[in-house]
Amino acid sequence: MNIKYRIIILTITFLLIFCVFLKVLNSNKTYQPNQMIGKKIPEFILENLFDKKIKINSKELLDNDFVVINIWASWCIPCKVEHPLLMNLKTNNQINIFGINYKDERINAKNFLNKYGNPYQSIGSDSNGEVSIQLGAYGVPETYVLNKGKIVFKNIGPINEEVVERILKLKK
Repeated sequence: MNIKYRIIILTITFLLIFCVFLKVLNSNKTYQPNQMIGKKIPEFILENLFDKKIKINSKELLDNDFVVINIWASWCIPCKVEHPLLMNLKTNNQINIFGINYKDERINAKNFLNKYGNPYQSIGSDSNGEVSIQLGAYGVPETYVLNKGKIVFKNIGPINEEVVERILKLKK
């Protein structure tokens, strides 16, 4: 009899585990990268890349009518590809670009900016990636356009000329 009870308990346990796995597999957990469009950016505080004593607060971004947030890293090859376009946006179009340095060594990020130029008004160091995740990012580079604190556009991957034109249209 003892063996029969063990088989019954084992079967019931297996069925329960199977039902839990089936439920999880059938649940809708689709990530929608544009889920933050139309919403205000989450509140955050980051250390300035160049001076840990200076804190960068998301409220600073809410004060601007139009701002671009670019999540980047020195180790990111596509970030190097888009960098001249960011420099052009800043220089030729006077667009405020806020940088979020994602999971990067400070010295490497500083060397990157010394080599390629600094298009950012200010740069927050997101060493653990928390703020980027709160924004809805799941990689680098990603670019967000804010209008009065609300996200109005998001680009996944490096920006290109088409994205630059879209950003300029949104500014008007």
